Amino acid sequence: MFLAKKLATANMIGRRKDTDMMPLTFATVGEENIIKKIGGLPEVKKHLENLGFVVGSSVTIINTIGGNLIVNVKDSRIAVSREMAQKIMV
Repeated sequence: MFLAKKLATANMIGRRKDTDMMPLTFATVGEENIIKKIGGLPEVKKHLENLGFVVGSSVTIINTIGGNLIVNVKDSRIAVSREMAQKIMV
């Protein structure tokens, strides 16, 4: 039983649970992430939704420039300010 528990723990190392969230700014360049929540005022949420940032869709950081992000979302490459990216939880 001890060995089974140790193996189960070892398999979880390096994986995030589905309930874990972090701002998009903390994600790794090149790693595909699923959007779990969009924060901010209603008009900010609507703006991000119009750009393609919707809960359940995937987003990949292509590059970071001066703290701002260039991301792929819904087959489009978009530049997002650090402030906006902080509101996108993955």
